[in-house]
Amino acid sequence: MGRIHICVKRAFIFVCVLIGIISTLLLAITLFGHGYFHQSEEIEILPGIAILYVIEAATLVLSILGVYGARKEKKWTVVLFSVGMSLASLYLFVECVNGYQSKHELEELTREEHLAMMPLSGANQTDLEELYNMQTNFKCCGLVQGYQDWGTDIPLSCLCSDEDSTDFKCVAPGNNTRSVIHYPNSHMSEDDDHKALMDEHMLVYKEPCLPIFISFMGYAISLMIGTLVALNALWDIGVALAITILCQMRRKFDVPPVIFTSQPPQYRELCDTAESV
Repeated sequence: MGRIHICVKRAFIFVCVLIGIISTLLLAITLFGHGYFHQSEEIEILPGIAILYVIEAATLVLSILGVYGARKEKKWTVVLFSVGMSLASLYLFVECVNGYQSKHELEELTREEHLAMMPLSGANQTDLEELYNMQTNFKCCGLVQGYQDWGTDIPLSCLCSDEDSTDFKCVAPGNNTRSVIHYPNSHMSEDDDHKALMDEHMLVYKEPCLPIFISFMGYAISLMIGTLVALNALWDIGVALAITILCQMRRKFDVPPVIFTSQPPQYRELCDTAESV
């Protein structure tokens, strides 16, 4: 076995171990995040979750077989690794292309779903809770026209503190006799929620939430696709190293034969001839 073969084998084992670690982490993340979906959402995403489980478990098993085949020089395990990872890489590539093509469609669908909440004064409780969380997390107010989308009933999550005013755009909503701060309380009915007139020094976030949320979602999709492309490249490297190992297993090294003889060297005979003369 030559030095190149040893280097390739070590690189292949390293890639297989790395694939196994990543597959284990992804399997744990999928299993941990599965419990956060509601029962209705779980039924819709069940086929996708099942495919994720199969791919992650399969790549974990293939990585173990790859390490075993490289260390023990078992040809069939390396062949199984190369075939299995090639199929998984092809499937992942197709999913990346589909995800990139459906990115704009998903953004438009999200825009339409949120615009259907308008006017915000008539939104249901579930949509209101989503909007409150969005405004708190993204430091924004309203969906399209900022705080004006709420009319005269501005929620507490739109309030801009003195610390936020240095990092985010905040504005005064105008006449305090028309603007009302709404304090939602999950323990009370909507009629019992506290309301108070807005002080003239109070500020609200200027930027609307919908453009920020769509931009964030597009960035998250791009990041996910980039991660899948990097993972696909790692799988392709493993397949290339596996094919290299298989080619080197088929290679035959020509070793010149070594012949041993019991006859004395020729210079002894020359010496004996010279002495007899």
